[in-house]
This record gives sequence, structure tokens and C-alpha cells, in this order.
Amino acid sequence: MGESTEHGPATEWRANLDRLGLTVPEVVAPVAAYLPAVRTGSYVYTSGQLPFVAGELSAAGKVGAEVTVGDAVLAARWCALNALAAVHDLVGLDEVVRIVKVVGFVASAPGFTDQPLVINGASEFLGEVFGPAGAHARSAVGVFELPRNTPVEVELIAEVR
Repeated sequence: MGESTEHGPATEWRANLDRLGLTVPEVVAPVAAYLPAVRTGSYVYTSGQLPFVAGELSAAGKVGAEVTVGDAVLAARWCALNALAAVHDLVGLDEVVRIVKVVGFVASAPGFTDQPLVINGASEFLGEVFGPAGAHARSAVGVFELPRNTPVEVELIAEVR
């Protein structure tokens, strides 16, 4: 099933976001020399998105030290929503056929090894929004530092019509 149809994943995302009590936010303005998203052929690649909520980071610090796994999972969800905003701003979420790949970076305290659990926040959120078309390949990478002392950064690749 992953294919988009008139009544498939591309039209269900609005209802699913409504059910979650969310709307697609404005795209976060770049803070350096890059674009939030770029389309090539039938794919949209997003830049890494941080967990901004209404212009503020939802958390700061390293996971396993200043940030709990639960707070980091929520931050990963916000990152994924911001990535969807970048896709929506470029082509519209109605054009999404499926989410192909997610890459998540977790600012990790020494000894913290549960990066996959953190990035599940983004992966599960994308499944809630797109159903089977939200299932994707993924990498979850532990890093020492991320921009603005954020605990999580997420980028994605979406196949579009």
C-alpha cells in the first residue's frame, strides 16, 4: 500500500494532524547558507530540522544528562513536524507519496546509547501522519554537539508526485 491515491495517504495527513491536535507550522527560517528543502526529480530532501515550537527550542542539552529520553523523543517529534513544514512549503504535503528515509542526530552524553529510542519519536510520528506511507529507512546517530545546544536534529527524504 504506500502508493498515494485520491483517498490515500496524501489526503489523510490533514485528518491525522487534526486528530493529534497539530497543524503544519511555518517553515523555520534558515540560520545559515542553506535551503529548508530541495526537490530533485520525485524526491524532496529536507535540511536538518531542530525541535522549534513557536520559535523556541523545546529542549536544550545532551540526552542522558540534561535531557531525558522522554523529552528527547518529544523533541524528535517536533523535528519531524518541522521537516514536514519544509516539505509542505516547497511542494505541499498532498504531493507526498511516502517518506523514504529519516536521519536523526542525538546530542548524547557519554555512555548514552539509546539514540534509536529517541529517533523513534520522529519515526512513529511520521507513521501516525502518513500511515503505511510513513514507514521508512532510517539512521539514528549519536553526536557530541548539535547547533544551538539542541538535543535532536532530524532530516528526511520524501517521495513526491
